[in-house]
Amino acid sequence: MMTTRPQPATVRIPELAEIIEAAERIAPYVEQSPVLELPLGLPGKRILIKDEGQNQAGAFKLRGALNAVMSRARSEISNGVCTVSSGNMAYAVATAARNAGVPMAAYMYAHAPQSKMDGVRANGGEVRVVSDETYWSYALGHSAPDTDWAYIYPVTDQAVITGHASIGLEIARQVPDVDLILTPYGAGGLTTGAASALHRLNHKAEVVAIEADVATPVTAALRAKQPVTVPMKRSFVKAIGAPTVIEGVWRATQELVHRSSVVTLAQTTSAMRLLFDKAKIVTEGASATSLAAAIHDPTLTGTILCVLSGRNIDAADYATVLQGGIPE
Repeated sequence: MMTTRPQPATVRIPELAEIIEAAERIAPYVEQSPVLELPLGLPGKRILIKDEGQNQAGAFKLRGALNAVMSRARSEISNGVCTVSSGNMAYAVATAARNAGVPMAAYMYAHAPQSKMDGVRANGGEVRVVSDETYWSYALGHSAPDTDWAYIYPVTDQAVITGHASIGLEIARQVPDVDLILTPYGAGGLTTGAASALHRLNHKAEVVAIEADVATPVTAALRAKQPVTVPMKRSFVKAIGAPTVIEGVWRATQELVHRSSVVTLAQTTSAMRLLFDKAKIVTEGASATSLAAAIHDPTLTGTILCVLSGRNIDAADYATVLQGGIPE
């Protein structure tokens, strides 16, 4: 069942003290992700990568999931926690719930990556498959599951965004001279979180939203100066791309982010192969879009840090990529 209960209208840019508190709260469970330089010899570009795929859940979303679960009162989460996600947030909330010792369920559509469904179950979570229509109603905040479990909405849960912002603190500490930070844009948590921290630190770096050409709602919203609906093609890049930006987080995003870059699936898979060849890093399609943009977008110059958002890709899809193909 679902209810038309709306989700919280907006998230705000968290204060620096809140971001620091969140970083300290999740520190026992999330190690600082490493930064490596890729010597690609591209004129005017120094390219670095920050691999968020090395934590327990294999994606940056563990940061927000942990903060959302661990900051709630025990009485609020004792029955269980649930979320809606096509994969990485589901995996992350399951991991956070396991660490907190409470039940967990994820609402997912049937064609979600098997690796992410398996990750939920491996952490003791329950996968609740819903129709595409119901999934997008939940994901866009138009409705919510009818449940007495604590519902962690991945987009406008303030604790989620504040937890994601911890990555911005790390970047400022690890690469103080960074000019551009490229972040794959799905629901907006990574981009908005990282930009929030840098904003509060008064850091000069610009955060750029990266999209694949199968769905470009950020590019369209920046151009129109408001959220609009765009065509969306199904592809193996499932962790980013949606019919529209979500207004509840977009209001904060648009204060912080003023540029996007769009890459093709061919550029994305090429970046995935390069990461494996040069750094032996396995990463999923959405994650590799940041590196693809750094390589192929001539307007992106200077010291560029590419956030690799996650590594949770189905083995068959990854094998296709390594063999030079583009998964369906």
